[in-house]
Amino acid sequence: MPAEWAPHAGCWMLWPQRRDTWRNGGKPAQRAFVEAAAQISRFERVTMGVNPDQFENARAMLPARVRVVELSNNDAWMRDTGPTFVANDAGVVRAVDWQFNAWGGLQKMVYFPWDLDELVPAKVAEIESLDRYQAPLVLEGGSIHVDGRGTLLATEQCLLHPNRNPERSKADIEQRLADYLGVSHIIWLPRGVYADETDGHIDNLCCFTGPGVVALTWTDDRGDPQYERSAEAFDRLSAAADAAGKPMQVHKIHQPDPMTMTEDEAAGLDVVDRAKHRPCGKRLAGSYINFYIANGAIIMPRFGDRRDEAAARKLAQLFPDREVIGIDSREILLGGGNLHCITQQQPAGAVP
Repeated sequence: MPAEWAPHAGCWMLWPQRRDTWRNGGKPAQRAFVEAAAQISRFERVTMGVNPDQFENARAMLPARVRVVELSNNDAWMRDTGPTFVANDAGVVRAVDWQFNAWGGLQKMVYFPWDLDELVPAKVAEIESLDRYQAPLVLEGGSIHVDGRGTLLATEQCLLHPNRNPERSKADIEQRLADYLGVSHIIWLPRGVYADETDGHIDNLCCFTGPGVVALTWTDDRGDPQYERSAEAFDRLSAAADAAGKPMQVHKIHQPDPMTMTEDEAAGLDVVDRAKHRPCGKRLAGSYINFYIANGAIIMPRFGDRRDEAAARKLAQLFPDREVIGIDSREILLGGGNLHCITQQQPAGAVP
């Protein structure tokens, strides 16, 4: 699996419309997705997958340079439901089709069913004429981060959670990651961001920004539940090395001030049978780490928070060859994720 900063052939997204995830019929979220797609498409091709009943609406709202294709889905988290792309030494790109159970299956009940989501990787591979590996592992793309040189980051909270692969040992999961992603070394962090509905996806907590270099969400507030999580991750990373034996360099990016769902925001959500309801006052898992690396740009979340500018400056330091672009992304956060969660990069390479 190439690093996210390697050249892209494009970016894949899915259109938001699920009324128990996205408030007010999805309209505020759709505007946020349009802004993200518009900015990313300045640097690389963006393909937006849409359900049939939203094709005309999405096509009308999105810039003409964004490709819109009919791609049925249950919700708009392309990072988790879409394929993970891998490439060999000859530059041939293929898709990995993980098993998907909506972040915990019937135990978690985020939503049901997720049958359309399970078909997204196969359809993307068909559209792009790519061969596909069907991996025997329940896994979401947001639960892994790689440096493209054999090292993978993940949290024990997520990948070892009994609602994903209860029959598999840690060693067995490590072997599957090695088999399907070509990694040789895994750095396990204990837990993800506090109140993250995904059971601790790594892409909200920590990510590679270069070989041997990571960015970690941080808070100085020892009374915040996130402090202990970030501190234990920092200690684990500080003692770790990558696949090449290089000690990890850790850059802290302070999280935004704690945010909660307002009464008005919660009132805009439909309550649907057999789906998780998001109540007023729920803590939102806000993090600046959930950014997207595009060709020539960093597309980062902004929250109207006092720490927005400091986060942007830090990302500019970490990616001096890329333009840092902020997107007002609270509407995406209200749905349970952020910019990295709604995107999936397709690496450049030779097509067989």
